[in-house]
Amino acid sequence: MTSRGIVIVGAGQSAAVAAHALREQGYTGRITMVGRERHRPYERPPLSKAVLVSTDAPRLDVLTDEAWTRNKVDLLTGSDAVALDLVRRHVRLADGQVLEYEMCLLATGGEATTLASVPTGLPGVHYIRTLDDARRLRAALQGTPQVAILGGGFLGLEIAHSALSAGASVTVLERATALLDRFVPPEASVWLASRMRAAGATLLLGASCGGVHSLPAGRLGLSTSTGDLEVDEVVVAIGLSPNDALARDAGLQIAAGGGILVDTSCRTSNAHVFACGDCTSQRRPGQAAPTRLESWQNANEQGRTAAAAMLGLPLPVPTVPWFWTDQGRHNIQMLGLPASDLEYVRRGDPANDKVLWIGHRGSVPLHGVAINAGADLRAVRPLFERGRPVQLEDFPLDATNLRAWAKQMQADVATTA
Repeated sequence: MTSRGIVIVGAGQSAAVAAHALREQGYTGRITMVGRERHRPYERPPLSKAVLVSTDAPRLDVLTDEAWTRNKVDLLTGSDAVALDLVRRHVRLADGQVLEYEMCLLATGGEATTLASVPTGLPGVHYIRTLDDARRLRAALQGTPQVAILGGGFLGLEIAHSALSAGASVTVLERATALLDRFVPPEASVWLASRMRAAGATLLLGASCGGVHSLPAGRLGLSTSTGDLEVDEVVVAIGLSPNDALARDAGLQIAAGGGILVDTSCRTSNAHVFACGDCTSQRRPGQAAPTRLESWQNANEQGRTAAAAMLGLPLPVPTVPWFWTDQGRHNIQMLGLPASDLEYVRRGDPANDKVLWIGHRGSVPLHGVAINAGADLRAVRPLFERGRPVQLEDFPLDATNLRAWAKQMQADVATTA
């Protein structure tokens, strides 16, 4: 009897990485991948940067042409999965086609969170999640338009810098009174705001949008808590909503805050269904509640983990969460996860645009934030991986050799273990 094979619902980065890992780890059965978009799986981080401003079209493919040929994946682009039957073990597509599976991997990603007061169909309104979305915005940025960006998160700020570099006039509205205040220490929030303004953006903190309406000559009127604006384009970047409807309708367990609930092996509440990437909320050791991690690293790691688990192989060793963002000419990297009760120690001066913070609880490093200091963050990474208290007194001293200090801290931890 022919095996039903593996059906992957979703055709983003996590899906492509999982399919590749399945083949690398010896799976020879049929792999069918279903994707709504008409593109092969591509990387999303460049959508807010290179796709908007690069002279040459950036290469976005997750896998090379040779890898697609070697992996022998049946890729169904422009297809939408509308039903998942856990009993019969099949996925039904919008065109009526039914795909039977031995194992199913849900890699359905997420959708841009929308505002009812800023409708998606209104000319001049942009929500950025797909390559086609980014290409439309790129075209709209031609001719020095006035642009309002709703949302001062990572994506909104990246788009703001790209729009500025394209010659647009940019206003950023953020409901919070500080930028990224849930993710970085207060000093870093202040630094972000100063660099955003220095780049030429108007930054409105503590501001909310009441709605948008069309004006003559194709312009848009924006009602805000700080007054009315007239702009040419509006970009909404207020977060991501996990695409968990297919799983929810099938009866799979969904986390309280949204996202398909998976364990450390990326298995759902059904033994034959796994999930990976932005659509998931995962139970992680040492955390009270399941968490969602929307990052390039997590998409890759969960894809590999799900592949190994589906094949009954040892799981990859979990790594400390890592995230990066380019804000104009500045690179910001984060290691670990933020928490409201962390204390931060700092090395370097934000005024010099190179600084590293370590957030700790009881001297245990749990969250690192590096501005233009990726090498420094890599040097102290082993301390985050050990998860043990370290002596932080010498960390802020610029005269201290950071790599030597980190090695000494590792040795001290090993001695007291």
